[in-house]
Amino acid sequence: MSKYDIRPIDFTPLKTVPLAGRGGKVRVEDFAAPYTKGDGVRGWLGSLPKILAADAFRSVLEALQKARASRKPILWGLGGHVIKCGLAPVLTDLMERGYATAFSMNGSAAIHDFEIAIAGHTSEDVESVLPDGTFGTAEETGREMNQAIECGDRDAIGAGEALGRALSANGRAMYGSHSLLVAAYHGAVPVTVHVAVGTDTPHTHPAANPGAIGRTTHHDFRLFCTLAAGLNDGGVYLNVGSAVVMPEVFLKAVSAVRNLGNPLANFTTVNFDFLQHYRPRVNVVERPHTKSGGRGYAITGHHELMLPLLAAALIESEG
Repeated sequence: MSKYDIRPIDFTPLKTVPLAGRGGKVRVEDFAAPYTKGDGVRGWLGSLPKILAADAFRSVLEALQKARASRKPILWGLGGHVIKCGLAPVLTDLMERGYATAFSMNGSAAIHDFEIAIAGHTSEDVESVLPDGTFGTAEETGREMNQAIECGDRDAIGAGEALGRALSANGRAMYGSHSLLVAAYHGAVPVTVHVAVGTDTPHTHPAANPGAIGRTTHHDFRLFCTLAAGLNDGGVYLNVGSAVVMPEVFLKAVSAVRNLGNPLANFTTVNFDFLQHYRPRVNVVERPHTKSGGRGYAITGHHELMLPLLAAALIESEG
């Protein structure tokens, strides 16, 4: 016998409803189908369940296909890990197929791509070089990136174009075939680079010109705003692997474009990352669509798996 003065509630009079009448969000017709050997990427895509991320992935594919068909912008915002994972050739191919009309990089992405172009390798072992202060002190990276940016400043162009131009000049980029900066420059596809002073290793090099860095990245921000304005009514913006800088840049661009009287509604945004962080979720997937239509999607997975998979699905959809 319990010593408590209160008793458990009696469920006897609780009202129930028929399962058939209640229904459910998950139905057997939405279930996955086993993959059949030889079906390929298209068959695999069709075998996925019509539920949650699988359905979102299909919706992203459809948005990209529609944007390409209607010649609407497809803008890619990139963090450094995307380049470090060796995905520049995949992005270059998508660009050549019309699935990328511009690229925007944070400073890290630009550095890794620049080093790949001139040396064929990147991404130092930070833990082994931080104790003696040699982290981020690669001479060629700091000297040549800063020289390119200073020349770009003199010619009134942005950091992205300046870096691509420098790498394309005089055969400097021995591994240029693996560089997104080089491929985009050759194709006259805009690249913008967005830096916060102090976040990137070339800022500590003696050749760093803070005025040139600031002016060229501000030029690129204004260029990015022009690109973002084109997203209206059918464009797609993908944020891939940038947790802070590119989501913040994108949100400010959206506001500036609308403030200047440009319509910006009914477009698609996507965040690809192996962790879903706060800023990409609110600044890319959610806030831009408030009272303006359109849709945002969050796809979680490793870049080195998800981007080639996305590319394969788009290529297979071409027939």
